[in-house]
Amino acid sequence: QVQLTESGGGSVQAGGSLNLSCIASGYTYYRYSMGWFRQAEGQERRAVALIDRDGTVLYADSVKGRFTISLDKAKDILTLQMREMKPEDTAMYYCGARGGLVLSRINDGPPFGHWGQGTQVTVFT
Repeated sequence: QVQLTESGGGSVQAGGSLNLSCIASGYTYYRYSMGWFRQAEGQERRAVALIDRDGTVLYADSVKGRFTISLDKAKDILTLQMREMKPEDTAMYYCGARGGLVLSRINDGPPFGHWGQGTQVTVFT
């Protein structure tokens, strides 16, 4: 059974930085993707950044150049480094995983079926 556990959320002033981590366990997929998603109040959950086992990375346009996703395959730890943060980055952030690699567009590919419990990120002015 795949388990994902996020940590690192909190409050940060606009322009600041924050790092999120997700520890994965119970993986059985050979080809897989992991990603960070966020859900702001009243909005649907949306992909922020994806990475797959082969190192292919995709970012949402809203975070390109500011966020960096990385995957430590040896330790099964997914991280998201967030810089130059904006109030619109405020959301609940979720770690997700699925079988299958990253494709051309961030919303392409099979659905993410495994989720962490989420961690709140708040950016204040």
